[in-house]
Amino acid sequence: MTYAESAGALSSAAIEKEQRLIEWLHGRGAIAIGYSGGVDSAYLAAVAVDALGAERVLGIIGRSASYPESQWSNARAIAERIGLPVVEIDTDELSDPRYAANPTNRCYFCKTELWTRLAPVARARGIATLCDGTNADDVHDYRPGAQAAREHEIASPLALAGMTKLEIRDRSRARGLESWSQPSSPCLSSRLPYGTPVTAARLKRVERAEDALRGIGVTGDLRVRHFGSRARVELAPRELARWSSAEMREQLRAAVIATGYRDVEIDPRGFRSGALNELASIAATPTDRASRAAVSGD
Repeated sequence: MTYAESAGALSSAAIEKEQRLIEWLHGRGAIAIGYSGGVDSAYLAAVAVDALGAERVLGIIGRSASYPESQWSNARAIAERIGLPVVEIDTDELSDPRYAANPTNRCYFCKTELWTRLAPVARARGIATLCDGTNADDVHDYRPGAQAAREHEIASPLALAGMTKLEIRDRSRARGLESWSQPSSPCLSSRLPYGTPVTAARLKRVERAEDALRGIGVTGDLRVRHFGSRARVELAPRELARWSSAEMREQLRAAVIATGYRDVEIDPRGFRSGALNELASIAATPTDRASRAAVSGD
C-alpha cells in the first residue's frame, strides 16, 4: 500500500468513527467535558459543539500546579475559536498525601480529585453526562486514572467510537484545529520518577525548563525528567538529530541550567512516552508496585 493509499484508508476509517461519535453525542443531548486543550479533548469539544450546539456543551478546566500555564493558554485559545463555553475550577491534588507521595498509581488520586470537583459543576448546569478525552489507544496503556473515571461514571466517547490518536489527529486537521499536530502533554507530575514526592516547587522547575527549551526553538515531543539537581532531556528523534552538535547541545544545557538544575543529561534514546514506567518496570496492569525511594538533591 502506498503512502497516499494508507493515508486515505486512515481518513476513511476516521470519518466513519467520527459519525459514530456524532450519533453518540446526539443520544446524550448535552455533555460536559474535562477539558485540557490537548489533542483529544479539543477534538471532542469541537465535534460536540458542531453536533449539539455550544449551548449544550461545557468545557471544564481543572487548574493546579501540575497543569502547565502554556497548556492553559492554548486551551483557552482553542475554546474561543470553536465557541466552547468554559468554566475553570481549582483542584488541589497536591494536598492529598497519597498523591504527593508519587506512587505508581498517582494518577488515580489526581483523577479522583478532578472528577470529584468537576461532577458537581456539570450537575449544577443540568448536564448528566461528563466526558473525558480517553481514546482507543489509551485503553491498552497503564492508566490508573481510568479506575477513577469508572468510579465516577465518566464517559469516554472517543474510545467508545474506537478512535485512535492518529485518527483524532487526522480529523482534527480536517476540521482546521491547530491542535492536530500538538505534542502530547501529560501533567507535569509525570516528569518526576515514582517515589519522588510531588511538590509545587519541583513542578515549577520542570515547567520553567521545558519553557526555556521551547524558547530556544525545541519543537515536537519534549520531556524534562526531574532527578533532583539533574535534568534528563528527551527530544523527538528529529530534534535529537538537530541538536546533536556540541555547540547546539551546549546551548540546550545552558537553557536548562539557567532554570535551576546543576546537571543536564540528553537522553540518547530520545523521547519515549511512559519512560518513567520503564524505569519503574511497570507493565500495563493496575497493580501498584512499591514506590521507589525519593531522589535527593533539591
